[in-house]
Amino acid sequence: MIDLTYYGHSTFLFVIDGKKVLFDPFITPNELAKKVDVKAIKPDYILVTHGHEDHVADVQAIAEKSGAMLVSNFEVVSWFQEKGIENVHPMNHGGSKTFDFGKVKYVNAIHSSTLPDGAGGGNPGGFVVKTKSGTFYYAGDTALNYDMKLIGEEFDIKFALMPIGDNFTMGIDDAIKAADFVGTNLIIGMHYDTFPYIEIDKEAAIDKAKKADKELKILKIGEKITL
Repeated sequence: MIDLTYYGHSTFLFVIDGKKVLFDPFITPNELAKKVDVKAIKPDYILVTHGHEDHVADVQAIAEKSGAMLVSNFEVVSWFQEKGIENVHPMNHGGSKTFDFGKVKYVNAIHSSTLPDGAGGGNPGGFVVKTKSGTFYYAGDTALNYDMKLIGEEFDIKFALMPIGDNFTMGIDDAIKAADFVGTNLIIGMHYDTFPYIEIDKEAAIDKAKKADKELKILKIGEKITL
């Protein structure tokens, strides 16, 4: 089984075969996540999809305290290396790497990627993670795209974490199509409500997914589930 805890925006902590894997840590600047104790989060790995501040804000602090390995594209990894983070693994699109929690593939995303100081963050991506307990897709910030169909052809996706906030990324309508493309009926929503631009009607989104024979899980910050 895979345990995951939601820490707001697009930040999730997975426990996979005893290893803790944190995605896109943006907690301390998030007004909605004030009750989250960042110091208590001690992952073994930090996976980052792209360079925007709302996905990297807590990377350095958490990496320094936990010693976690940072996994991201080459440009993001290089930027953090310049800041003194040494335990890193760079990737790029189409590449795969097997870690002790599973096999990770860095896949395409359509978005932008600029680091907080204005440096280029390379091309944005998402992750497909294949584990003993099943395979899941963490889309990152992205628009709907036909490359997602390739994911469905290559992998048996158990569930997908997808942005549903619209405006900067997919909204719920495109997320439902994306779920069809990758071949899953279970969507875990992310990248919504944090800022006024991406506030959504959550009940309406859940209803839309249900009418499309999908299950949309919208978690509360701090909520933990097992899949």
